[in-house]
Amino acid sequence: MTTRDFAGQHITVAGLGVSGSSAARALAGLGARVTVVDGGDGDKQRAAAAELAAPGITVRLGDGETLPDGTDLVVTSPGWKPDSPLFAAAAEAGVDVVGDVEIAWRLRGPDAAAWLAVTGTNGKTTTVRMLAAILEAEGLHTAAVGNIGTPIIDLVLGQGQHGERPYDVLAVELSSYQLHWAPSLRAHSAAVLNLAPDHLDWHGSMEAYAADKGRIYEGNTVACVYNVADKATEDLVRGADVEEGCRAVGFTLGTPGPSQLGVVEGLLVDRAFVENRQQQAQELAEITDIAPGSGSPAPHNIANALAAAALARAFGVRPASVREGLRAFHPDAHRIQYIADIADVTYIDDSKATNTHAAEASLAAYEHIVWIAGGLAKGATFDELVAKSAQRLRGVVLIGADRALIREALARHAPDVPVVDLDRTDTGAMPEAVREATGLAQPGDTVLLAPACASMDMFVNYNKRGDAFAEAVRELRARAQ
Repeated sequence: MTTRDFAGQHITVAGLGVSGSSAARALAGLGARVTVVDGGDGDKQRAAAAELAAPGITVRLGDGETLPDGTDLVVTSPGWKPDSPLFAAAAEAGVDVVGDVEIAWRLRGPDAAAWLAVTGTNGKTTTVRMLAAILEAEGLHTAAVGNIGTPIIDLVLGQGQHGERPYDVLAVELSSYQLHWAPSLRAHSAAVLNLAPDHLDWHGSMEAYAADKGRIYEGNTVACVYNVADKATEDLVRGADVEEGCRAVGFTLGTPGPSQLGVVEGLLVDRAFVENRQQQAQELAEITDIAPGSGSPAPHNIANALAAAALARAFGVRPASVREGLRAFHPDAHRIQYIADIADVTYIDDSKATNTHAAEASLAAYEHIVWIAGGLAKGATFDELVAKSAQRLRGVVLIGADRALIREALARHAPDVPVVDLDRTDTGAMPEAVREATGLAQPGDTVLLAPACASMDMFVNYNKRGDAFAEAVRELRARAQ
């Protein structure tokens, strides 16, 4: 498909968010007649609609269910559920529904950059940014795009413009939502980092969620990268329809077997992209090369680094560039971010741990923990998380609307662990939570914010929640000096 194929088409875009607005502008720029529909009609939506009016885009607010007459194609924002009335109307009219990732894929030119794609319940953004750093260290022109924040359709349409060097390869983060609406996507190589229940209200079941994640492997040409410790990811590889010669490549925190990357005596090693996989192993980096200066990396970040290295090696990147890229990478804020040491207690912000799977990985990174947890549970249960982490817990401070669910799991599986239940859901609860956690901590302990819940009951987003934690710790340090 070329850019000319959209000229004159009537395309309905579902949603006025970042990806929806980006798709609407891009499609209008290709000559399509674009109508954006959104069920909201507040100040935010009206402001966005006003911005889209200049390029001649029609915006219909307050009705996200009715299909505009004459629609040839529906382009949806990722968050719209498959059972939305708008999509039912499109199906009845014989109109396809796709996402902006699908449009970006269709618009790639004949010499387009390869896509190295990453999905998983947790760790996607970190892995994609690690991958981009490794590719840059190799001297390749690359970008981290997709669910990571840069709309991929903008990048695809902008390639080579204004005399800029075309991209050699893209590091693409894809959510299960985006994969659901991208049936034509065929990556060079792709990784599923892990699978745990999440977004089941959107997908309808764990099976449907996993199937959408597994779409990332369809049509891969070089490597399908999976997590040896998570059999569900390997099962997705086995079920994928790939190009002839595409290989399954595992990553493991243990000693790697043939066609795997893993860890040997503190080294990241490759037994997949070497001449003799049965007898050879290539050193790629030391564990201490992962986010140097931030202390010993958490196990799940070692796994993320191995997945990123596998994708880079699938693209032909040299071992030295893996090491250099990992050394250059610095984690985003609120992802196991070191804040301070006060009186021999370490304070760590992992506000991004918004579900139980992420919190489990965070808790596994430290030996003795005072855990700050709670928020919006999103239908999650906490028994398995607490049972696995109970031996590490020095104490727990609970905040947020659904804290009772965690308290009940603690009573069942860690009855001897002291628990402070803060009966408040205002933003001012965080300083109190930090003070209470400090009172429970002993020298050598870690006070860890890993809520295992969403933040919107108390904060605008997980960033604001992490900021509040960091500020409370800084105030505590100032008083201690």
